Amino acid sequence: METHFDDPAIAMAHRSAVRSIERVVTETAEPTEDAASRILEQLQDPKTLVITGAGISTDSGIPDYRSKNGRLTKGRPMTFQEFAHSPAQVHRYWARAFVGTRFMLTARPNRAHFALVELERAGLLRGIVTQNVDGLHAKAGSEHVIALHGDMEHVVCLDCKALHERSLIDALLTAANPTFFESVQVEGSMLNPDGDVELSDRDVSRFRMIACPNCHSSRLKPHVVYFGEGVPTERRQAAEQWLADSTGVIAIGTSLAVMSGYKFILDAKKQGKPTAVINGGPGRADAKVDTLWRVNIGDALDEILDGLDL
Repeated sequence: METHFDDPAIAMAHRSAVRSIERVVTETAEPTEDAASRILEQLQDPKTLVITGAGISTDSGIPDYRSKNGRLTKGRPMTFQEFAHSPAQVHRYWARAFVGTRFMLTARPNRAHFALVELERAGLLRGIVTQNVDGLHAKAGSEHVIALHGDMEHVVCLDCKALHERSLIDALLTAANPTFFESVQVEGSMLNPDGDVELSDRDVSRFRMIACPNCHSSRLKPHVVYFGEGVPTERRQAAEQWLADSTGVIAIGTSLAVMSGYKFILDAKKQGKPTAVINGGPGRADAKVDTLWRVNIGDALDEILDGLDL
């Protein structure tokens, strides 16, 4: 369902966000022949900054965006402009998220998340900057994590700016829709990286939306960065400082199609630091990095741990 905006400026911002969402990433470079050994060598010079994306969580049951079975094969995620200016899209999102949150809470870290914990404990990482909002790095035990796009733990009201615990919003939604979860049929059984699922229009229409507990507005948004919205300055600056402190960058499980992640590779190159990509599919930075390893993420990190005797 495409959204129409009367305000030209809002419509333009929305279209720009959609173009970013729909950016097609294709193969642009040949994988590096000795990729594994080069990445092992890079890790020998701590401290490496790791950038992660949706591909690191696929083995936890959360699909990515741009693979052949990813989120974008079923439709696109919300834009910030839709949260701010389209009540119908907000209602649709929360109906789908009400169901999806239950599935998201059952997701558990996989071997790739735990491998990064081992690298951190070995003193090899400056930290992890993740584009994911699933919180699985923290659940696995990683201590130095910047969730660049936020997490699903809070909900913000776009009118009064109040920040609510997600558990409170979920409880209010449950009270308003006591039998909804058990009565719906998830279409395609696909959990999206944003925490929502595919539902029929009929199920969406009978969902009862709640209001902000503080000001009674219905303009509620997960406190995460959506397409068309900028990363908060304090968080961006903290991640940039980690990059300045690092000895190199490795991007894992991400196409880097969005500039907020891609920029770390560009800036690392400007700083003369080694860069690498470990990913199962093509990415925006493949032709720019020093090392490109086209491989299953879990297999690659297991090999790295073995190579480092961890």
